[in-house]
Amino acid sequence: MKVLVIGGGGREHAIVWKLSQSRHVNRIYCCPGNAGIAEIAECIEVSPLDFDALIDFVKYEWIDLTIVGSEEPLSKGIVDAFKKEGCRIFGPKRAAAQIGTSKVFAKDLMRLHRIPTAEYKVFTSYLHAEDYVRLKGTPLVIKVDELVEDKGTFLASTMEEAIEALRLIMKDRAFGDAGKRVIIEENIKGEEMSFMIFTDGNTLAPLATSKKHHYMFDGERGPYTAGMGAYSPAPVITKELRTVIIEEIMRPAVKALNSQGIKYNGILSAELVIDKGKLYVSEFNCCFGYPETQAVLPKLKTDLMDITLAITDERLSDITVEWKKESSVCVIVSSEGYPDKFQKGVIITGLEKVKEMKDVVVFHEGTTFRDKSIVTSGGKVFGVTATGDDIKDAGRKAYNAVEKIHFDGMHYRKDIGNKTS
Repeated sequence: MKVLVIGGGGREHAIVWKLSQSRHVNRIYCCPGNAGIAEIAECIEVSPLDFDALIDFVKYEWIDLTIVGSEEPLSKGIVDAFKKEGCRIFGPKRAAAQIGTSKVFAKDLMRLHRIPTAEYKVFTSYLHAEDYVRLKGTPLVIKVDELVEDKGTFLASTMEEAIEALRLIMKDRAFGDAGKRVIIEENIKGEEMSFMIFTDGNTLAPLATSKKHHYMFDGERGPYTAGMGAYSPAPVITKELRTVIIEEIMRPAVKALNSQGIKYNGILSAELVIDKGKLYVSEFNCCFGYPETQAVLPKLKTDLMDITLAITDERLSDITVEWKKESSVCVIVSSEGYPDKFQKGVIITGLEKVKEMKDVVVFHEGTTFRDKSIVTSGGKVFGVTATGDDIKDAGRKAYNAVEKIHFDGMHYRKDIGNKTS
């Protein structure tokens, strides 16, 4: 079978890598891909948002399935466009993807269907938002409504930080139309965790549990990012808690969409917080989570192609999804200056040494080729994932691998997986 993967980041590399192990797959294409993906798939120079060109490519090459790895094409309706043309594609339609692409839609859905989430209010006026912040006091969480890579969430611990975030979003228009609506919510402090499910809109199949580290620096300090690392399993998610998450959050979310005539088909991810024994949803994502995917997919025993085909055909109940018992740790390596300004085109060395290591794989994020060298092309450059008997063993292997790689300005946290309570 031929497969096309849409996206060019670390989770797409993990998807391509896993598909390359499938007994069904003999050809993989990726749009746009990266330097790591190019080693195992053919990267095509088409914009992931040029749906007409992608559909033409799929029809010309007789692609059996397209898998969408990132949120933006889903938010623009790539699944709707492909299905209209009779092309098989994995992922939720635009209406369903709103649960991950519009924080306002997700929060309103949760409130309507009594899915636990932090108290919040939505604002389109800077003056009203400022008045509310001064009335409520800090700490608060301030979020832009629509997709913004890495910078759309502000944890304001002081009034000055809250006002500055509102000014940046609503006055300076730093995020354009994505910041037309702003959510201000209570800051729930507790243990964070991630939870992902496969679903065809009827059946739910949970992925291995995981936890990611959002903050830039060791000890959960610095800017809030999309993720600087992840590990699996997440010990905080006990067997009992896993059942609660499925029955009180994930299944109700799918049913809530169904009640609005929206069938969710694909991956549904949730970022959760548990505080004083009570669960809250921070947000949903409409695709594989980042960087949890890089930590979780190496543990998948079941053929990923079998799962994706079962979901697109709405027969997930026919599949038993199995996972390896080993643990995994993924360490994200970034460019100097990320998540703000960073330099591109910096030569990366040492990647060949890591290929010789057992139980370790490098998932490329922001890399490209320049002449015969692999160079940086993004703020998040790659993730190093290792598997082991337990999280400590996997972490040791991952950091041993990271130390063999070098580029100027290379940054990574040194405590991923250290706290696993």
